[in-house]
Amino acid sequence: MRNRQLIIVVFVLLAVVVGLVAINQSGLRQDTEVEFSALVKLVEQQQVQTLTIRGTEVLATLTDGRQVTTTGPGSSDYFSEFYAKNGLTPNYEAPANSKWAETAFEFAVLIAIVGMFTMFMRQLAAGNGRAMSFGKARARLNGEQGKKVTFGDVAGADEAKQELEEVIQFLKDPGKFTRLGGRIPKGVLLMGGPGTGKTLLARAVAGEAGVPFFSISGSEFVEMFVGVGASRVRDLFEQAKKNSPCIVFIDEIDAVGRSRSGGGGGGGQDEREQTLNQLLVEMDGFDSAEGVILVAATNRPDVLDPALLRPGRFDRRVVVASPDVRGRTGILEVHARRVPLADDVDLARLARGCVGFSGADLENLVNEAALLAARHNKREVEQLDLESARDKVAMGAERRSLVVSDDQKRHSAYHEAGHAIVARMLPESDPVNKISIVPRARTLGVTQFSPADETSNQTLTKLQSLIVIFMGGRAAEEIVFSTFDTGASDDLKRATRVAQSMVCELGMSEALGPVVLGEREEHSFLGRDLSRRTQDYSEATAQRIDEEVKRLLTDGYARARQILTDNLHVLHKVAQTLIERETLDGVEFERLMGTFKPATDLGPE
Repeated sequence: MRNRQLIIVVFVLLAVVVGLVAINQSGLRQDTEVEFSALVKLVEQQQVQTLTIRGTEVLATLTDGRQVTTTGPGSSDYFSEFYAKNGLTPNYEAPANSKWAETAFEFAVLIAIVGMFTMFMRQLAAGNGRAMSFGKARARLNGEQGKKVTFGDVAGADEAKQELEEVIQFLKDPGKFTRLGGRIPKGVLLMGGPGTGKTLLARAVAGEAGVPFFSISGSEFVEMFVGVGASRVRDLFEQAKKNSPCIVFIDEIDAVGRSRSGGGGGGGQDEREQTLNQLLVEMDGFDSAEGVILVAATNRPDVLDPALLRPGRFDRRVVVASPDVRGRTGILEVHARRVPLADDVDLARLARGCVGFSGADLENLVNEAALLAARHNKREVEQLDLESARDKVAMGAERRSLVVSDDQKRHSAYHEAGHAIVARMLPESDPVNKISIVPRARTLGVTQFSPADETSNQTLTKLQSLIVIFMGGRAAEEIVFSTFDTGASDDLKRATRVAQSMVCELGMSEALGPVVLGEREEHSFLGRDLSRRTQDYSEATAQRIDEEVKRLLTDGYARARQILTDNLHVLHKVAQTLIERETLDGVEFERLMGTFKPATDLGPE
């Protein structure tokens, strides 16, 4: 790259030098050109001081300092006598070819232009710009070099690994499956949220099978030039066939595989559709017996084109879900191999407090804990470091520098104590894991819960309890201070969403019955969530929905007030302890609660 640039600079400098020489030698002087007869008159009038003759070119210097030039028979015998008669002795010089410099200059410029154009084209063809190779796929080939990823490096996705075992066995021994007439899946689609380990699973499949691994992002197919994406798809599959058996991994395939039913928009839309069409054709064209397995990943399977998901293309769909408590423990153990752990570390207990964390979140947690321990010059990572890192990943860094008044601190303490006590006294509520009034990135306090049973199904009692728990913070502030602030806005929003879901989606309203009212349309624009519920019911029904949602919220608030009023001395005790210590764990909270038993119903007293 630098050599090419140096050659171009040399060509340019050469052209400049030749041009300067040509300018100096080509007689581009500020001389006045006159007729030969005019020069003869000047000689007769004794106005010529010196005379230089170069063949037919005559250069005269006048008495006033001016220089004139002309072309004529100045060197003949007649004019020699004429000059002598008028007192002039001409200076005869060999005639110079005045055209050579101009010719050399033009030739040098031509060479420089041709040279620069040639080097520029070579640079585009072979350099980093790749302007002449837009149609080449930019897939990265990861073979046996580098760190090999296997299923031992993957935890928390046991079901997904089982689904991918057949792919590995086929790549190792394809005859085992084809001898009975079976057809191995051509494509495997990994579906899951961000950070759940889809890319890691694909690399582990390639590592277990010991085959080349081509990786490319869906957005790398589409360029500003029409037809480039389709050409790159063709080139990708050609490379894969030459290196078979192998795995081709396309990350974020929704960038190129979005549904075409949205209508033609022209421009980039047409280019994306051409790329998708070529991908569909290539998946139909290659035979699974060739040993090429296409693995793709997406966190938006709902937007993919149906033609891409039909059997014969992506035959197998593997859901990579967020890990449960056992999976989170396994992921923490995998990432904790590279850090020294203290004897007090209990990864299983830590995993129970990481509900909703993805594999990437857990890796970040271990890394943050190691950095925190190093910041305090520790030789090992302790349980306290891991828990602090968990809070940082979940809620942001502590804002110790934030000035919080004593009054605001008391409000936060009673608010969080209200959440915790109400949750402790309700049936089917999760146990309290931690209470803190330390300001963090997004909040001035938090009450964390540790679900004892991570299930996707929620009972009516559990959802009613959630509404009451959300109302506990505001109810505590109103009871103690006879007022409340804006700190409960997020609680009210979450409680309202639960109530609306119970009424409109889950059929848990006695007034409206087991019916789904309205469909939620989820979409975003410029990063903003613009999801809304379509109204496919009458205005009278809409009014009943509003009344039922309001009833659930007011009943929940009344129940929270009743619980806290009946246990006011406990509220004061927990809040005062929070003001003094700022943070309480679940064991300390249970000790403050004593022997209080949960309520058995949720109705307001």
